[in-house]
Amino acid sequence: MGSLEDEIKQSKFKSQIQKGFLNILYTSNYLRDKTAPFFKENGILQQHYNILRIVKGKKDEPTSPGQIIEVMLDKGRDLTRLVDKLVKIGYLERRTSPTNRRKVEIFITLEGENIIEIIDLKITRFYSDLGINEGEAEILNNLLDKIRT
Repeated sequence: MGSLEDEIKQSKFKSQIQKGFLNILYTSNYLRDKTAPFFKENGILQQHYNILRIVKGKKDEPTSPGQIIEVMLDKGRDLTRLVDKLVKIGYLERRTSPTNRRKVEIFITLEGENIIEIIDLKITRFYSDLGINEGEAEILNNLLDKIRT
């Protein structure tokens, strides 16, 4: 992958702000496409991976669907369908709360934790192969955080 100008065949931009915006969009799609196989070969989507990470982050505490939706990266997805698939393939477990039978509790299984580790290693290797080091990743993260604040 080369410069944005080469990739989208545009030599001039109205401003560096416009170029930066387009660069973020283009790079986001590039990263999605390049990392999609990491998820696909494990029978899941990027959204499934996000849910697994959220539930894993709760440690041994139950997670509710509402708590997952609050912090999902892609809030427009059908959470029930995504969780159903993860339960079906054995990465999540769904239980009825012992204190409130109307409440659903979601836990990660050992298989789910293992899949996260496998995918995390592939993502780390991918960024390393791009030549992105920890210091550069920190700078990038700070800039992206600044955009959202």
